[in-house]
Amino acid sequence: MKILQFKIEIKASPTTVWNALWEIGNYEKWVHVFSEGSTAVSDWKEGSTILFVDNDHQNGMYSIIDQLVPNKLMSFKHLGILKNGQREPLNDETRKWSGITENYILIALEDVTQLEVSMDIPEDFEAYFNQKFPQALEIVKKIAENNL
Repeated sequence: MKILQFKIEIKASPTTVWNALWEIGNYEKWVHVFSEGSTAVSDWKEGSTILFVDNDHQNGMYSIIDQLVPNKLMSFKHLGILKNGQREPLNDETRKWSGITENYILIALEDVTQLEVSMDIPEDFEAYFNQKFPQALEIVKKIAENNL
C-alpha cells in the first residue's frame, strides 16, 4: 500500500467547500475525472454504506462512511468491489481495495479553506491517482469559488 496526499487552498468557506464536494450534483462534476458517469449512492450518515458506482449503478465499490463531521471531515473505508450489481467475493483483485481509507479534511484558514485528501492505495494505482486527483480538486475549487 502507498499513502497519497493532496492539498488545495480554496477561496471559500468550509461549508461552501463541503457542498462542492458532497452535494450529489457537485460530486458528479468532479468525480467524472476518475470515471465518466460516476455517482455515489448513500444516505450520507456516519456508519452508513456508500456505493461508488457507474451511471447504471452496477459496477464500482462498496464502502462505509467511517467518519463524518460536517464541514470538517469525511472518511470512507472501502470494503470491496461491485460487479454487475453484486458484491465480488474476496480474491487477489478485490483484496487490494478492501480496507483502504480515503479521507477529506477541511481546515479553515484566514480567508481560505485548505482541503486535504489522503488515501492509501495499491501501488499499481499510484500514477493514476497522482494524475487524476489534482484535476478533480481543481474542479472542486472552481465549483466552490464560482458557485457553479
